[in-house]
Amino acid sequence: MWAYVITIQPTEFYANWPSESAGEYRYVGPKTRETPSLTTSAGTSALVMESYVQDGSKSINYFAGRGKLMSEPIDYDAITAAQKLTWSKGDFHQIARQNVCMADALCEATDPRAGNRVLDIACGSGTVALVAARRYCEVTGLDYVPALIDRAKRRAEADDLEVEFQVGDAQNLPFPDAYFDHVLSVYGVQFAPDQERAAREMLRVCRSGGRIGLATPLAKGWSGDFFAAQARHMPPPAGTRPPLHWGTDTGLAELLGDGATSIQSEERIALQYYRSVDHAANVFMNYFGPAIRASEASDRERLWQDLRAVFDRYNRATDGTAVIENRYLLSIATRA
Repeated sequence: MWAYVITIQPTEFYANWPSESAGEYRYVGPKTRETPSLTTSAGTSALVMESYVQDGSKSINYFAGRGKLMSEPIDYDAITAAQKLTWSKGDFHQIARQNVCMADALCEATDPRAGNRVLDIACGSGTVALVAARRYCEVTGLDYVPALIDRAKRRAEADDLEVEFQVGDAQNLPFPDAYFDHVLSVYGVQFAPDQERAAREMLRVCRSGGRIGLATPLAKGWSGDFFAAQARHMPPPAGTRPPLHWGTDTGLAELLGDGATSIQSEERIALQYYRSVDHAANVFMNYFGPAIRASEASDRERLWQDLRAVFDRYNRATDGTAVIENRYLLSIATRA
């Protein structure tokens, strides 16, 4: 793995990102890649993905900037351990309730049938796993936060569903090769620090002809603006790629292309419902581990204001409640 150091100009940013994002950033990827694509947000030390023209309609490579190659190993084990502590804060179940519509859409698109073996990676409290289990699939859910696995087990028991939930790491799946018919993840595996390793593991455990289905955050919209606002208060670890990298054709091709016969993607909209915009910001400040961690590392009130502004920007409601429009990428890769 290699890193490019690149100098970015303020005018080259997607419209929603402020000019103070300019500066030096790192691209981490294959040594053979000569012109990295890079997207940054204010205060972020290393974000890599496709960038977008200002109307958000077309992805291009803005940043053919001057750079130099430098060998810089990344301690993924240390980053994963710290990340696990972060995601253990709060109660992600309260956040994942807004992801159920994406889980339904992903299962409808990948269409697992009764008896199929289905893996939900980074399952949280069982978001996709429980949907697949209702189809009488043989479902396994895996997450590295024990409290979320406990919650998933309680939910399955309450719904009288058979699911095997276990603690584990998306970057080191404890399953045999070609074991699953469907490997799925909603806003989950995309957060693994070592994306290449997580992608290899998904491909390894999926049988030939099986399907890998992902619901992934997009840079253009609520998700991208939310992560940008949060990064101003707590930058991600240097050298790591953002989950948004999975939400691009280039990213998917790099991560899954060698092991897939086809990759099909389409943008979808998921609506999040809250009592008000203030309530939406409060939910994330109180229950979303990364936001809690960011509030501990910076000005909590300023962070709340920044997150509230993002929710307000994407609020469709006019009756005092909040209906937040979140665009995501639904992708299906067929295993070679």
